[in-house]
Amino acid sequence: TVATRGYDADSMEFVDMLQAGIIDPAKVERVALQNAASIASLLLTTEALITDIPEEKAAAAPPMPHGDMY
Repeated sequence: TVATRGYDADSMEFVDMLQAGIIDPAKVERVALQNAASIASLLLTTEALITDIPEEKAAAAPPMPHGDMY
């Protein structure tokens, strides 16, 4: 059927995958998709940067006078 046809890289031709014995378990497909999504999100966020906007600090208080204060 059309749904089971695919490319056999070993023989370099299109074959019926079930008849050729080429079957991918669902877990392999799921892990491959998860890894692909992980790499894609990494590439998308590589240039992103999160920072805090620096707050402007108030001027320091003037120094205490010293000298003949007693």
